Amino acid sequence: MEKVKVVNNKTKLKVNDNVVVVSGADRGKRGKILKIDANSSRVIVEGINKKTKYLRATQENPQGGMVNIEFPIHISNVMLFCEKSKKPTRVGIEITDKSKNRISKKSGKSIDK
Repeated sequence: MEKVKVVNNKTKLKVNDNVVVVSGADRGKRGKILKIDANSSRVIVEGINKKTKYLRATQENPQGGMVNIEFPIHISNVMLFCEKSKKPTRVGIEITDKSKNRISKKSGKSIDK
């Protein structure tokens, strides 16, 4: 019997949002979302979950070497940072006159400019 993976592709976070890590080794750190992978529910946050990757020598990079890059973390481990209340907040959707706006649950203010 095969396992069926249920994927929820919906997220209220967007690229360039400022987020706070709420659990894990980097808990409490803030950063900007660089990339969102909705299929695996993971995000890459600037400066968070940095690891050393070793590169093999190629024609473009004959020396090889080491680089520090950000690895993805699960989307449930980050929360949007609200600039008004200076705290992590959940995100809600407000529908007004055929337009959707993201709002901060903590302050009630609009997130999208």
